[in-house]
Amino acid sequence: MATVCIRGEAAATSLEWAAARESSSDKALIRRIAAGDQSAMRALFARYRVALYRWLLRLVDDGALAEDLLSEVFLDVWRQAASFEARSSVSTWLLAIARYKALSARRRRTNAELDEATVSTVPDIADDPEVTLQKKNRAEALRQSLLRLSPDHREVIDLAYYHGKSVKEIAEIVSISEATVKTRMFYARRKLAELVEMT
Repeated sequence: MATVCIRGEAAATSLEWAAARESSSDKALIRRIAAGDQSAMRALFARYRVALYRWLLRLVDDGALAEDLLSEVFLDVWRQAASFEARSSVSTWLLAIARYKALSARRRRTNAELDEATVSTVPDIADDPEVTLQKKNRAEALRQSLLRLSPDHREVIDLAYYHGKSVKEIAEIVSISEATVKTRMFYARRKLAELVEMT
């Protein structure tokens, strides 16, 4: 199926062409941001803010913190746009920055002491999770099962299935080898299947 573009642009004959065009447009935005173009920054923010926020929220499990980290990610993009080397896609670069920020925040948060009010708001997951999951639909059961995976396994599943990243891109984002990504994917899928089956 061919799609004809208006205003003299070439005809788009495949999804690959469209993906390459969007990728190059992301790279063009980064070049413009490096030159100080605020409208390019707004465009990049509009394009990726929702996906990055959701990714950060899943990593830190705190909406306010995820919003703060999202701001930090785009502040880093503004400051470091000139250092983007285009060895990976812009979305991979953004996810890597977000991941680093989230991991740093999680490390800081684990060192903080919990006050009584915070402790009382933490749900007790030992309250018969099977009964709770039986009342919910399959999508909710899957979401809960994902939360029970280890952070390393959850991270590769999230990047692969929710962000559509390849093994190579996941390896770049997480800073591990492709073989390690494949191993984590294998064990994460197996554990996820067990958890979903239990519900």
